[in-house]
Amino acid sequence: MEQLNGETHAHRPGRDLVLTRLLEVLLIEALRSTTGPTAPPGLLRGLADDHVAVALRRMHERPMQRWTVVELAREAALSRSTFFDRFRREVGVAPMEYLLGWRMALAKDLLRRDRSGVAKVAERVGYSSASTFSVAFARHVGMPPVQYAREQRAG
Repeated sequence: MEQLNGETHAHRPGRDLVLTRLLEVLLIEALRSTTGPTAPPGLLRGLADDHVAVALRRMHERPMQRWTVVELAREAALSRSTFFDRFRREVGVAPMEYLLGWRMALAKDLLRRDRSGVAKVAERVGYSSASTFSVAFARHVGMPPVQYAREQRAG
């Protein structure tokens, strides 16, 4: 940090390059501090666990699949209870809660950029009906998907 501060205020040759590299090192150090057993629970810590990482990758690759804890545990090569406990400890939330958050993040992105409609978005993020998706979205985001899309496109 001292070097970064010094480079920021100095006007020496190569300053921009040095600042870029120092910021890259700081980013790497920040990422390192979020992995391992002493790191706070979260996605990076989950990805550091070989078994949990498999389940996370599957959820990200196929959000539309009708995942269950049993199926995710099988993907992670763990028993259901071991998987559930380990996932919750490493990621900080239960597997299905994480999946809901991931689906809603994808849905928000699709609603912002895509004008294909709520039914299509619902299908792409793993919901069998637009109404089920709309209820889940409104509960998670605080407004119906149609309103969210309208507000995002207007602003």
